[in-house]
Amino acid sequence: MTDRSTDPTVVSTSPSGTEILCALGVEPAVVSGSCDHPPSVADRPRLDRSRVDGETSSERDGQATSSHEVYDVDEELLREVEPDLILTQSVCGVCAVDEGRVREILAGEPADPEVLGMEASDLGSLFDTIETVGAAVGREERAARLIDQLEDCFATVESIIDEGVAADAGERPTVAVFEWLDPLHLAANWVPEVVEHAGGEYPLADPGDRSVKVDWDDVRATAPDVIIVAPCSYTLDDSFASIEELTERPGWEELPAVRNDRVYVLDGKALNRWTPRLAGECQRIATVLHPELFEGEPLAEPLGE
Repeated sequence: MTDRSTDPTVVSTSPSGTEILCALGVEPAVVSGSCDHPPSVADRPRLDRSRVDGETSSERDGQATSSHEVYDVDEELLREVEPDLILTQSVCGVCAVDEGRVREILAGEPADPEVLGMEASDLGSLFDTIETVGAAVGREERAARLIDQLEDCFATVESIIDEGVAADAGERPTVAVFEWLDPLHLAANWVPEVVEHAGGEYPLADPGDRSVKVDWDDVRATAPDVIIVAPCSYTLDDSFASIEELTERPGWEELPAVRNDRVYVLDGKALNRWTPRLAGECQRIATVLHPELFEGEPLAEPLGE
């Protein structure tokens, strides 16, 4: 596909894929119902619609786990577009239409587009994914430049932290990032690395671990210095509206992060997708973990009263 004189027609069923495509200068012809970044995709036709509409985290989780099909897919739209490439994902059929569903739809169809299933579990595999997508759409050089920029960004933040902590003999705070509130899930995959680059310690998960349910007693025993609330697929308003699902748990007020007013809310759509925006999220987290090293106000929203 790299020898095309024009861009391929691409359908993206994954918000992460859409963000990577746009960062490489390729506008997908069709996107998923969950694709909301960058703003330029707002007018793109939507391939699917989620059946999950619960008001609470628990209700949404129950709907997603009990249903065989989480999404209604416009199969006719997929046929009409006649894509050269379908960019999808190989993990988590809950947060996006996955590769398996795409291949089921294409079975028996005369068209034979390339189906690229993405999968990322840490920052290294994010960079690999950008490289792979770049090759698939003829943007190898741009992908290489983007990866260099992201690596430089992470390295710069880490350098500021290292120098500042060494100079002040300071400590790296322990951090817990919650990607779901009921049942409680701790963010993992690339999040431990992002936190470590931002100058924190992440004791409850290692880089590359899958995000799984976490016992509240384990959180209390760890007693994190900083808590970041960033539910997957939630906007900031969604997160604030659901915060009582976390704050009403026993022992909440006793946690060091709560006692010291170090509970923050981040955009879960940015932090829980494997996209170039993770570099910006690293900067945001660094400002709340080490505000003395960065000018201006923290870029994350404090929980407040």
